[in-house]
Amino acid sequence: MWALFSSAGVIVLLSNQRPACVKPRPAMEPWPAVAWVLLLMVLADWLKTAQSKDFTEQDIIYLHPSTTPFPGGFKCFTCEEAPDNYECNRWAPDLYCPQEARYCYTRHKMDMEGDSVSVTKRCVALADCLSTGCSEVDHEGTRVCTACCEGNICNLPLPWNVTEAVFATTSPLSGTTGLPQCYTLTSSLLCFTLLISSYV
Repeated sequence: MWALFSSAGVIVLLSNQRPACVKPRPAMEPWPAVAWVLLLMVLADWLKTAQSKDFTEQDIIYLHPSTTPFPGGFKCFTCEEAPDNYECNRWAPDLYCPQEARYCYTRHKMDMEGDSVSVTKRCVALADCLSTGCSEVDHEGTRVCTACCEGNICNLPLPWNVTEAVFATTSPLSGTTGLPQCYTLTSSLLCFTLLISSYV
C-alpha cells in the first residue's frame, strides 16, 4: 500500500490489492452476441422486404383507400407502356375509373425469353375485354397476353400465359333475362308434345 499527499493536504491511499468487497467481473455471457446476430438478421430481412418488387394486399389497402365517388366505383392500376409490372403498379395514379368503365384491363408484352417488354393497364368497357388471351410470337420475337377482370384493383398481377390471360368476372355478362324465356319455351314445347300425344 502506498500513501500520496496532494497539494491540498489530502492523503490518497493507493493499493495494488483489490478490496475484499469487490468481486472479479465474470466473462461476458454469450446471449448479447446472439441477440446482436438475431437483430442483424431481422434488419437484413426487413431491408430485403422493403426492396421487394411485388405488391401485397397491405400495400394496396394503404395506397388505395376505400371511399368511392359513386356507387359501385372502383379503381384499376393504370399505366401506358411501363417497362415492367412493378413500375406500372408503383407509379399508377390513384384515380377512380369512369362510370362507363366496368373492368380492369392488362396488356403484357414479352420478349422471346419471357421477360417483360411493356405493361399497359387501364379501366375499360366490356367491348375491350372480349378478346383476351395470348398471341403467337411475332416476327420481332414478342408475344402479347391480355386479360380483364372485374373488381377493385383486380389487375395487380400480369398475364404470362394463356391460363392467366382470361376475362374474369364476378357477375354474368348477359344478365338473367334469358332464363325465364328458356323456361317459357321449354314448358310450351312440353305442353304441345303432351297435347299431340293425347290425340294419337
